[in-house]
Amino acid sequence: MGKGIGQIRAVLCGYYGMGNGGDEALLAAMLQALPASVTAVVLSGDPATTAHRYPQVEVVARKDLGAVIRALQGAEVFIWGGGSLIQDATSWVSPIYYTGLMLLAQRLGLRTIALAQGIGPLHRPLSRWLARLAFQGCMAVTVRDRGSASYLSRWGIPFTLAPDPVWALESVPVEGLWKLPAPRIAVSLRSHPQLTNERLQSLIQALVLFQQASQAYILLVPFQKSQDLAIAQQIQPHLSGNSQILMLEDPEQLKGIFRGVEMAIAMRLHGLIMAAAESCRCFALSYDPKVSQLMTEIELPGWEIDQMPNDPNQICQTWLEVYANGSPLSRDRLQFLIDRALVHQEVLRQVVAQVESPSLGKKINRNP
Repeated sequence: MGKGIGQIRAVLCGYYGMGNGGDEALLAAMLQALPASVTAVVLSGDPATTAHRYPQVEVVARKDLGAVIRALQGAEVFIWGGGSLIQDATSWVSPIYYTGLMLLAQRLGLRTIALAQGIGPLHRPLSRWLARLAFQGCMAVTVRDRGSASYLSRWGIPFTLAPDPVWALESVPVEGLWKLPAPRIAVSLRSHPQLTNERLQSLIQALVLFQQASQAYILLVPFQKSQDLAIAQQIQPHLSGNSQILMLEDPEQLKGIFRGVEMAIAMRLHGLIMAAAESCRCFALSYDPKVSQLMTEIELPGWEIDQMPNDPNQICQTWLEVYANGSPLSRDRLQFLIDRALVHQEVLRQVVAQVESPSLGKKINRNP
């Protein structure tokens, strides 16, 4: 894709092309937010798949350092967007990779923006130092939760706090979903050290009891094949014939699953956001502070994984109570979250406007 007259080129950097449905949803939301005057250059772990899904963008292999540098040299804007990029809980390499690219982009003179960030945990002094340095050089920073905001507040870096962009992601219906027997319940679990085999067996037994009591059709929805599919395959043989594994790679279709289910039981942050955004009743199983923060912010019922009951009957009864008497988000509350999620889009447009008209000023106004 060539650069048109007056066309701004923006490099998008995130956990894209790595098979994670939540991060692919973030990419889709970012591309929806980009003004028409911007040519997107996406750094992807699977360039062929990303290019096929989004033929309107340019794609660069994220591990091809030479190609990444050339993409930066040919661009005006660099976007970190979004998700839990700056954390060292799962890998000490991750914050070095992302902050390294941000600092390189700033060194090359690109206007840089950190969108919808989920910052932390940052256990290592080096991670915290690099993160602070990188965020300080950004024209604008937006975060999706109060935990992330607290890092920036301590560092004295201005920011905007708004809900995750996936709240505002457009969804599309999944063909054939409404032909499945009702009620339909979506279940999304992922591998994690806290989800021990003993706890997983308790959840499986609880799902069996829940299905018997509710006569529900169970949709097992993996968000990341490498971490979720094996668990779904382990669960399904214990359920009756009224179940299936439904794995979709298109993020708008993935969100569309939740249009057609009555309740979602999920560990994944974006599984819960998608479900709540499509007016599902939700039950959260938290393995991470970001999920716990969402539970608090929108008052989701659920448990921390390491504090869930051991008794499958107790788990089942709790789910049945939510299924029978729980409520989705009110229409006004949901619309507020969607409207606020679009703040990330507005901040991005301000940055683009600054690039197009440098006289607008050096920094974008940001409200903590």
